[in-house]
Amino acid sequence: MKTLAVSALVCALMALTRAAAKTNLVKRSACSGRWSEFNGRCFHYVPRPMTWAKAEKNCLSMGGNLASVHDVTEYHEIQRLIMSASYEYKETWIGGSDAQEENQWFWSDGSPFNYLNWCGGEPNNAGGNQHCLQVNHGAEKCWDDYQCSTRKPSVCVKKA
Repeated sequence: MKTLAVSALVCALMALTRAAAKTNLVKRSACSGRWSEFNGRCFHYVPRPMTWAKAEKNCLSMGGNLASVHDVTEYHEIQRLIMSASYEYKETWIGGSDAQEENQWFWSDGSPFNYLNWCGGEPNNAGGNQHCLQVNHGAEKCWDDYQCSTRKPSVCVKKA
């Protein structure tokens, strides 16, 4: 009788171990709904044109910020999100700004501004009033400083 009970217990443990192993194979994304996970962060393209400040406020309302970019693979992921939603490389707001002090760029999410992809001759502060960062500018689809009051789509980011 004891052997039967031990055998049943061993079988039950083996079944539970297999079930647990299968559960671990299913990777759950921390990003849900319209958010896409990449490099441990969640990105979301917002097609509705807004000023830079309203776009940042919109991202904040969803638990994030306008997107910061830390390497070329993240930049390409942001471009992929824009392209898949709009079918073109639209000029789009991300979280860079030098509105507080000219040529002192920072990300609105507080992360280090350590990756650059400026177009040739940018940032140039043309007209003395370009303090917000747009992506997909010109033929090279690089970065440009632009008037923050202009309405553009945006990309938000939050931690996964």
